[in-house]
Formats: sequence, structure tokens, C-alpha cells
Amino acid sequence: MATVLNFENHSVIDGDWFREVNLDWDGYSICLQVEEVLFHEKSQYQDILVFKSKSYGNVLVLNGIIQCTERDEFTYQEMITHIPMNLHPNPQRVLVVGGGDGGVVREILKYDSVKEVVLCEIDQMVIDVCRKHLPRMAGSLDDPRVNIQVGDGVEYVRNHPGAFDIVITDAPDPEGAAEALFQKNFYQDLKSALKSRRHCQLSRCVCATTFTHIPFILDMATQCKEVFPRVGYATGNTPTYATGILGYLLASSIPDIDFTKPIRRLSDEDLKRMDLKYYNSDIHTASFVLPNYARDALKHVIDT
Repeated sequence: MATVLNFENHSVIDGDWFREVNLDWDGYSICLQVEEVLFHEKSQYQDILVFKSKSYGNVLVLNGIIQCTERDEFTYQEMITHIPMNLHPNPQRVLVVGGGDGGVVREILKYDSVKEVVLCEIDQMVIDVCRKHLPRMAGSLDDPRVNIQVGDGVEYVRNHPGAFDIVITDAPDPEGAAEALFQKNFYQDLKSALKSRRHCQLSRCVCATTFTHIPFILDMATQCKEVFPRVGYATGNTPTYATGILGYLLASSIPDIDFTKPIRRLSDEDLKRMDLKYYNSDIHTASFVLPNYARDALKHVIDT
């Protein structure tokens, strides 16, 4: 293959390999072997690439950063979804900000209590590309309970106070159009968007890892703590993210919530029926156990 593609963040396809480069990772990169470039185009908001990899299936890349692969997407889709879903006794209306690949929506729809999932994705091209090249995730978007809103997630959240039981933010890195999703004003609007009930929850994916981005995680958790009385931080394993670790920031207005204890414990029959490959109730609890260096750095802002 003679393909050469360069991205603004210094990631590159050169020959048969995609190499994700981040200048914050000194001397470190993530590489996947490329069999075929399936799509590459710049939308109004970002550079979108999908390629078929040799061993991880189709791969979605935004602005040179891997977002998901068919092989391991279930690891983070399940964690970001099922942790908050199992901290709520009866989630009926859920908002997903970002997540145009449809994976989080797919997991939410596994709960019979859910009446509506609103997906607010700013980039229509992401939805269209994922429908074509990542159907195991984006196929969920055809469910009649799904309400797709193409537009600015910050504005949508601000304009829908008291509308949702759970809000899940599945956004890319804090740059460009996504930068506003990592600011205190957005967390305040998220709090307002949650219904005034005891069991409302917020969950967001944290692309930074405890091994590389403790200051960033600390800043984000601190901003959340200024808005919500309870903040938790969990981790899980996703091989194609930096260092193989992905973080999940939880926030709640419930003053005595224990994020480590799911209200709903899933049986083996539940896990099979819901086709869960990663998440279970024991993983839920264990995911909040942090290594000493991370626990010490975050202990003043997290409640687990």
C-alpha cells in the first residue's frame, strides 16, 4: 500500500500502518496495520477516517485520534453506559451527547425501562459514515425509541432543563467543537438537564488516562465537584486507547450515593440476555479501585 495520509495532530498513515501520535505522549504512539482505507473526508467539524485494519476490524478515527474499533469497542461502550444505568432504579429518558457511532445508544436500549434515547451529535457525517462502516454499533440508531438530534450538544443541553434521568457524554478529545464539553458551564447545564429526582446520574468518558493525564483528570473532576456534590472516577481496559486504560467520570446530585454499589445487580442470565462481554456487577465495583498514585492525586475531588 502506497497510501500516505497526514493529520494535524501528527498522526499518519504511511505505507501499511496507521500511527496515532499525541505530542503529550513523549516517545509513545499507537499503531494498527491497515488493509484498506474505506473513507476519508473532512466534514464541517473534523477530519473523519475509517479504515479496515488487519486484526481490529474497521476503525473510526477523528482528527487523527482512534475513537473505536470493531474488536474492542464493547469494552468502553458497556462501561460508560452500564455504570450509570445501574445506579438508577428506573431510567426512562436518557441523553447521549456525542456518540454518533451508536454504540452507547445500543447499550442503553438493552434496558426495558427506557422509553426514549436522545442522541445529540454535532456531525451528521459521523452518523452516516458509521451507519455504513460500523453497522454493529450504528444499527441501533434505527430503533423507534431513538431520537436523533444533529446539532450542538452544549446548546441542546442548555435548552432542555429537567428532561433526562441520565446524561452520558461520549465526546472526543477537548479540541475544536468538543472543547466546550469540558468546561464548568457545561457541567452546570448538565446538572440542570437532569430531572429533579433522587436518582439522576451523569456519566462521561475520559479519554485521558491515569498514567498520562492526571493533571487533566484532576482539573475536570475539580470542575465537576464545584457543581455536583458527588463525583466518582472509574477505569476500564480498552486496548486501542493510550496505555490501554480508559476513564469514566461519574457525577450525581445525590449527597450519599455510593458509586461502587449498583442498585441493580445483573445475574448471569441478564448478562447473556443483554449480550454483555465486559461489564458485570463485580467489574462495576472493582472499576472504582484506583492505583495508589492516582488515588492520592484525586483523593480531594473524588468520592470513591
